[in-house]
This record gives sequence, C-alpha cells and structure tokens, in this order.
Amino acid sequence: MPEAKVIPLHADLPTDALPVVQVVPPAAPAGEPSAFEQKLAGGLNFLRRRLTGEYEVDDFGFDPDLTEHVLLPPLRPLYEKWFRVETRGLDNVPDVGGALVVANHSGTIPMDAVMTALALLDHHPAHRHLRMLGADLVFTLPVIAPLARKAGNTLACNADAERLLTQGELVGVWPEGFKGIGKPFSERYKLQRFGRGGFVSAALRTGVPIIPCSIVGAEEIYPMVGNMKTLARLLGVPYLPITPTFPLLGPFGAVPLPSKWIIEFGEPIETKDLGGAAAAEDPMLVFNVTDQVRETIQSTLYTLLMQRRSVFF
Repeated sequence: MPEAKVIPLHADLPTDALPVVQVVPPAAPAGEPSAFEQKLAGGLNFLRRRLTGEYEVDDFGFDPDLTEHVLLPPLRPLYEKWFRVETRGLDNVPDVGGALVVANHSGTIPMDAVMTALALLDHHPAHRHLRMLGADLVFTLPVIAPLARKAGNTLACNADAERLLTQGELVGVWPEGFKGIGKPFSERYKLQRFGRGGFVSAALRTGVPIIPCSIVGAEEIYPMVGNMKTLARLLGVPYLPITPTFPLLGPFGAVPLPSKWIIEFGEPIETKDLGGAAAAEDPMLVFNVTDQVRETIQSTLYTLLMQRRSVFF
C-alpha cells in the first residue's frame, strides 16, 4: 500500500491544484411537502370544508374555522411586525374552563381587543379563543356586525356573558367602553369609569376567575387631539377623532403609528368562594371587586410604562 502524502497547510500550491468542494444544500426528505405546498393544501382543505359544510358554528354565530383561517391571519403582520407585541403572564390564563379577561381600552379604534385575542390564540399553550363582549353599535354596522359574530363576539350584556362563562369559554370585556377608546391623548393611560360592575356580577354568578389585563402601546396608535362632536352626532357615532394624520392625510391617516405594545395578564382574582349568585346581588361587594380589578390594571399600566424604553421601541 503506497504511503499517504501529507501537504502542510502553508504549502504554496497553484490554484488549479486545489480541490474544488461544492456545497450542496440538504434535500428535503422524500415525500415531505414544501411550505408552499402545505399552504396550498391547507387552503384547498378550507375551501372543501366550506363547500361541504364540514365546519361548526355555535348558537352565537361563532365560526372558529373562518376565524382562524380568514379573519385573523391578515392581522398577524400588525401583531408581529408593526406593533411587535410582547405578551406576559399567559400562565395566569387557565388552559380550560371559564374565565373573564378584563382589560383597559384605548386607541380611538379598538385594535387592542383583536390584538389580545391574537395573543391568546397564537401564544397561549392551549391556543384559546377569546369571546369578546362588544358594544351595541358594533352589531348595527352593515359589514362589521356579521364578521364580529363569526369571530365569536357578542353583546356586552350579563345574559350572554354568563352563558358563555358557564359553557367554559374565555370571555373578554373592556369596561371603559367608548369612554376609554374615545378619550383625548392628554388623558392616556388614565382609566375611565368601569361602569356598574356588570362583568363582576357575571363572574360571581358563574364562579369563574377574573384576570386583569393591562395593555400598553394602544394609546399611541391614533393620538386623539380633537373631536368633531357635531359631525359625530349627525353620523350617530360616539365621537369622530382628529389625530395628527386624520383627516389631514385622508385615507393614509387610517394607518396606525407603529408603537411598541406590551400585553400583560395579571394574577387571577378568584370569585368562586365569594358567595355565588347571592354575592352578585350585593352592590357593595360588586363595587369592591370592580375597584380591585380597576386598581390592579391601573397600577400595572404605570409599572409597564416605566419599563418601556420608548413609545416606538
């Protein structure tokens, strides 16, 4: 057997004497579809289900198949790239069973609600749907109303809330309502009144935990510096905002500013041992629990604002 010849690394060799090494990327395992093929197959399966009726819709009109594959995907770039949402405290949201998520409301247009729903569906270990309670106005709009129903939303009334919670659903409520999303920019991150505490009564009657949720970042997407009240009354809407970009820039004024968001789910406030339906009729107890939830969210907002480096980073 001939002796192997060792060439030192520092040896001077002509270029044509050097071995040519071609790097070939590893081929996909045989039979495994590409990402495009997977998306195409998923789209075709979705169309098949819609044509054959192989999907479920509950008594409220909630269509999870349509929500997951059509309604929410266009919002994910906003969540991931534009607002760069950071979600904290997801372990405080139970994997199963009824629970009531109570959050602050802001932003002129209620994008905080859909971002919270995306956070729970995409990042919670159980990928839970958030059944949101909306104002009456939402369900009178021609296009928005049917889409809101299909996305699992319903009226912000105790009857619907209690029914969903009893069925083990995760329900979301924004007690500030239009007072929160329609407040001027000068009052940002100052919680408005939480109504009469109807959400607390629903939680007490069903014995589910209340999960305070604090959202930082939504206040800056459309800074409201004015309100065209007269025109708003003529149009039948609670407010008509003036922002630095709207109506000055026309349709381009509808583009939200790319603020940095933080959504934090706080520790649950248990209600199952507070007295049930009888406790729900005690106005003082309802007021105290409502105030506890509100103060928890407000103090968390101040903490998150101190932790945030800037509005946009």
